Amino acid sequence: MKKLLALVLTGVMALSLAACGAKEEAPAAPAASAPAASAPAAETYTVGICQLVQHVALDAATQGFMDALNEALPGQVTFDNQNASNDIPMCSTIVNQFVAADVDLILANATPALQAASAATIDIPILGTSVTEYGVAMGIKDFNGTVGGNVSGTSDLAPLDQQAAMIQEWFPDAKNVGLLYCSAEANSQYQVDVVKAELEKLGYTCEFYSFSDSNDLAAVAESAAAASDVIYVPTDNTVASNAALIDNICRPAGIPVITGEEGICAICGVATLSISYYDLGVATGKMAAKILTGEADISTMPVGYAETVTPKYNADICASLNITPLEGYEAIG
Repeated sequence: MKKLLALVLTGVMALSLAACGAKEEAPAAPAASAPAASAPAAETYTVGICQLVQHVALDAATQGFMDALNEALPGQVTFDNQNASNDIPMCSTIVNQFVAADVDLILANATPALQAASAATIDIPILGTSVTEYGVAMGIKDFNGTVGGNVSGTSDLAPLDQQAAMIQEWFPDAKNVGLLYCSAEANSQYQVDVVKAELEKLGYTCEFYSFSDSNDLAAVAESAAAASDVIYVPTDNTVASNAALIDNICRPAGIPVITGEEGICAICGVATLSISYYDLGVATGKMAAKILTGEADISTMPVGYAETVTPKYNADICASLNITPLEGYEAIG
């Protein structure tokens, strides 16, 4: 019996040891999950702005451009905003600095700035704004609306035939119209050439009064006021910067001035066909965003034009000259 009991106990112990050995291993701890990949950093861009001169229209275009680009690419654009202070050679200095810095895009605000930028680079995209006629500015014969290469932009041209018709509308009894403009601005010459031809069709006698810069503007304006019934000034940056001087000559002489844009009219003009330079800048900024992100090819991008032209008058000058504002014109606010 003792032997039998010993054998049973031995078997029980063996079975217990086997059961212990058969226990499942504890599950391994789950592997630590890999950290989520961070989103790639947004692309950043540097945009150089060359503005010919500081005045209301060009300032509005630059602001509209920057606002639109910041809205399209928030936090991604750094602006290098430079003003040439109406020193045309300074435009070349500014854009050459942009080229040396290898900026991603250049905004050329006004014709001399566009001409300087296009002469400085054929690689960096260039957008013009406040440029009246790109064919004239770029020396393109039979311009078809697209510059090509690395240049496009927006135009501030209000219909010139309508500007001539406006002179007849306001002053049907006038005989002599003086065309006052800066000869250093190619697009000013273009505008007065077209307006002169249109006015001559309407029976007016027209005379050019050109000045080379602000130094001889006063003498030329006095000559124009002495010989003219009405003076027309185009969209011209030197005129815009010296509009108060023109007003100080023409208003005391009783000579009304019709202008090519609202900023000039607000200071020295009776009436104008107005576009929004801020909206023009916004349109240019939207073009820039598409170019920077690769959504659009600047070489095939046509020049853009203001969508709305509004007839406006200067109430103060009309009152000074005893001119009754015409219906259909808004007062400049």
